[in-house]
Amino acid sequence: MTHPESPYKSKGGLGRLLNALRYSLQGLGAALKHEAAFRQELALCAVLVPVAIWVGDTLAQRLLLIASLLFVLIVEMLNSALEAVADSVTLEQHPMVGRAKDLGSAAVMLAILCAVIVWIAVLAETVMS
Repeated sequence: MTHPESPYKSKGGLGRLLNALRYSLQGLGAALKHEAAFRQELALCAVLVPVAIWVGDTLAQRLLLIASLLFVLIVEMLNSALEAVADSVTLEQHPMVGRAKDLGSAAVMLAILCAVIVWIAVLAETVMS
């Protein structure tokens, strides 16, 4: 069974790249404007990225620390996107919508746990060397 092609799907080329950049910037703007958790995590990143640069002994350690923070922001944005879609479908209590939101929240929690583990491991390695 073939599905009709979406009229919103781009055809490629430089225009596609410019549109993708525009949409990405709109997404970042929406996260900043509408998502308190994203703003809080971004503020924490603003503090921790300089700490990562200062604390990491090697380029790999610094990048790992920073990447773990970016991972939290990425997962938070995906969770926010999922919640926006769910809320656009229904604002009523629905078990599947609730499950989807809980799964998104759990993903954010695991991303934060991952970042904490990375930071502890790098800090422990730095202290021991």
